[in-house]
Amino acid sequence: MRRLGPSRETSGTATYYGRSAALTAAHRTLPFGAKVRVTNLRNGRSVLVRIADRGPKAWTGRLIDLSLGAARALDMITVGVAPVRLLVER
Repeated sequence: MRRLGPSRETSGTATYYGRSAALTAAHRTLPFGAKVRVTNLRNGRSVLVRIADRGPKAWTGRLIDLSLGAARALDMITVGVAPVRLLVER
């Protein structure tokens, strides 16, 4: 897992939480309301989410937690965890 650099892009692992159909996510440091393009590196699918919560916990090793709606858009429901690339939209 890498920190967001000058390009505002990083990669790591994502999982999902809750039952919300909204396209939202939780991130430890990005500001609330930030728009982030999340791309599933296994299948190339991407979705634009809004940061609406804090998490995941550092000890999990995950980069971002996605809402159920965002996870569906990335086709990662059955596997539960996926390698992703994040790009913060300006």
